[in-house]
Amino acid sequence: MKRALIGLLSIALAFGQNAKQKAAPKAAPQTEDQSRITVDVTRVNLLYTVTDKKGRFVSDLTKNDFEIFENKRPQQILEFTAETDLPLRLAILIDTSNSIRERFHFIQEAATDFITTVMRPGKDKALVVSFDTSPELVADLTDDQVAVTKAIRELRPGGGTALYDAIFFSCRDKLMMDQPRDKFRRAIVILSDGDDNQSRYTREQALEMAHKADAVIYTISTNITHLETSGDKVLKRFAEETGGIAFFPFKAEDMGQSFENIANELRHQYNVFYRPDPLRTDGLYHPVDIRVKDRKDFNVRARHGYYAPTLPFAPKN
Repeated sequence: MKRALIGLLSIALAFGQNAKQKAAPKAAPQTEDQSRITVDVTRVNLLYTVTDKKGRFVSDLTKNDFEIFENKRPQQILEFTAETDLPLRLAILIDTSNSIRERFHFIQEAATDFITTVMRPGKDKALVVSFDTSPELVADLTDDQVAVTKAIRELRPGGGTALYDAIFFSCRDKLMMDQPRDKFRRAIVILSDGDDNQSRYTREQALEMAHKADAVIYTISTNITHLETSGDKVLKRFAEETGGIAFFPFKAEDMGQSFENIANELRHQYNVFYRPDPLRTDGLYHPVDIRVKDRKDFNVRARHGYYAPTLPFAPKN
């Protein structure tokens, strides 16, 4: 009976309408059989990067070089892949508020160059969400580079900043809908000053949804005052908690280099799966720590944990 319980379990999550172009912060309730997602809750996927003290990628490690801890308890790695070639599912979130108007041209140019560099036709897909007073889907998930770059070039700034709503929508209504979940790398690139003043969802709700979507967040600050702002701290937190990086270009012209760094990062990643021991389906956040054995000079950049699904019952261990 126990084995049956810890086999493949599934959870059903209801999502808002994804056919709309306007990304409403809160979607209408759906019936039980709509927009269902089935997840294997017996395995946790971790996508991560290893660098040395000088920030150089370390890409020649093996499964036996790593150890994983969940709630400080050691876990057994089931599957391991070095420099994973999984298809990319990329969300580009672009701040179109008035606060970034002066730097908007550089944002557009750097973002379009990034798309043409990173996307592999027929394999990777990207979407574009702009956000000012509310998030708006301007290019749905597609492998058409031309459509994505065209959507970016046609954006115009104006309005407030609903950053958290944009993250929440992109994860819940788009990235989480592309199944099976373990067959793709999910990444979000945010271009913003981080100063949210319009969202209905909170920062922690947006971060929780990113965790549930297994999305790594990379942020590029549009603040070029050379002083760390509260918005910069927000961008840094989103990146650190999900295993990404926060970039702070000294001037608008340097944004292209930040995008190039992200592109390099996406090509130097490890991927592992492990079965949580003990297995929990309590809906709570479970901290995870992955390390390189006996190499304190190596830095592992990965998400700090995951949210277990909530089920009507939980298997006993």
